[in-house]
Amino acid sequence: MTTISALFFGFISAVIGIFPPGLINMTAAKVKIKEGKRAAVWFVIGAVLIIIIQVYLAILFAQFIGEHPQVVVLLREIGCGIFTLLTVYFLAIAKTPQKIKGKIKKQRTSTRFFLGMLLSALNFFPIPYYVLVSLSLASFGFFVFEPLSIFIFVLGAVLGSFLVFYTYISFFTKIENKTDFFMKNMNKIIGSITGIIAVVTLFNIINYYWN
Repeated sequence: MTTISALFFGFISAVIGIFPPGLINMTAAKVKIKEGKRAAVWFVIGAVLIIIIQVYLAILFAQFIGEHPQVVVLLREIGCGIFTLLTVYFLAIAKTPQKIKGKIKKQRTSTRFFLGMLLSALNFFPIPYYVLVSLSLASFGFFVFEPLSIFIFVLGAVLGSFLVFYTYISFFTKIENKTDFFMKNMNKIIGSITGIIAVVTLFNIINYYWN
């Protein structure tokens, strides 16, 4: 049962984390429009390979945190500060994201493969995201830090990531107009999320020291 839940939650967490319009999925869609589906698929494969490493490292880090509870408090304090700064940045400083304009020069598929790897490697969001997800699932008994469960969870995350990317490169022309709302309000959405996380984290810190 734990194995099945690891696959399911790995898949679902990837879909939730990647589905909102972002640099990687939007670039994949643009590559498909300008260069064709083959180039876009190679771009996605490159991105997914990096995601495999990121998810695995995130789970190992989460396992370390689980075995050293004293580290959690320090990470909460650091995280609270970081999320507070991010909230201020996205709500008060950051400019509204603009659509990608201009043509993408046709490149070899190998070039797109490495571009996918590069953009994915520059995206640090998956590591803290999957640390939080795996710790939360473990606390509810839906995930255990064992080799097989870790492998299955990573597999689920890979499948979910590829599905979302493939959806973007296959149906982008149909959902392009709907992404306008997310693009225009992306800073407010991200700022609100980081703000909520900062408040919850601060509450947990206060509760820890109070008790």
